[in-house]
Amino acid sequence: MAVESSQLPPTLADDHSRRLMVKRLKSMVRSVLIHTGLIPAAFVFLLPFLWMLSTSLKPDVQFYSYPPVLIPSPLQWSNFPDAVTYITFFLYMRNTLTIAVLATVGVLISSSLVAYSLARIPWPGRNVLFILTLATLMLPFQVTMIPLFIVFKNFGWVNSWLPLIVPHWFGGALYIFLLRQFFMTIPMELSEAARIDGASEFKIYFSILLPLSKPALATVAIFEFIARWRDYIGPLIYLSDQELYTLSLGIYEYQSQYGAEWGLLMAASVMITLPIILLFFFLQKTFVQGIALTGIKG
Repeated sequence: MAVESSQLPPTLADDHSRRLMVKRLKSMVRSVLIHTGLIPAAFVFLLPFLWMLSTSLKPDVQFYSYPPVLIPSPLQWSNFPDAVTYITFFLYMRNTLTIAVLATVGVLISSSLVAYSLARIPWPGRNVLFILTLATLMLPFQVTMIPLFIVFKNFGWVNSWLPLIVPHWFGGALYIFLLRQFFMTIPMELSEAARIDGASEFKIYFSILLPLSKPALATVAIFEFIARWRDYIGPLIYLSDQELYTLSLGIYEYQSQYGAEWGLLMAASVMITLPIILLFFFLQKTFVQGIALTGIKG
């Protein structure tokens, strides 16, 4: 049993208090040094967003002024409502949300099922298939872009949302890897006890594994939603009907042959970026926990 400092002789109690004080002082100095380095780095990363926010509030005469104006005067708040009415902003937002939500749901269902089979069911060749799945991460999108376009064209899916949604219902290699690693950290005794009680594999997957995997599933959902929200290449390739455009395509309507409406463009960009920032801000704890727990066991 540890001896309390109040029960120690006076000399030993003083030494104990001194060591605790030195330890706290070292921890405080370390924290100050770390934050001294991180705060300037954070400002550097925030600088593009701050410049975009500043430009979204500038009057037209200050866009090209030299030296650059960092704090607009007066603040042009009207750029935000004008940006919404200049294009069919809410239509593009609805399209983007539809694609992002459906793709995210598909990834969660398919990737978790595949990861469960690779981590919890001992069937022949699963490790070989897992390696082949990871190998697909080495193929850049530019390599498969043209073959996929030909396939979807033959399906008659071009100029629709199907090429942007359906492939994500067949799993993603990165998400399968993350979820498999997390599933392997869950004791097998839970599954074995459920099998003894007569539970099927789907029952074990749905009622036991998924409730325990909320941090990993939240991480996958955040990754996929952000990827689909800011996707530009996919909509650019497959969508030609303006009614189907996403926000990443719609903001180019602020540019014309006579120039660009920079204030409206930046205001729209701020409104597009803000949901992602808020999403990460409110789910940061779950996101970090999911990332930390998906690489523990190999």
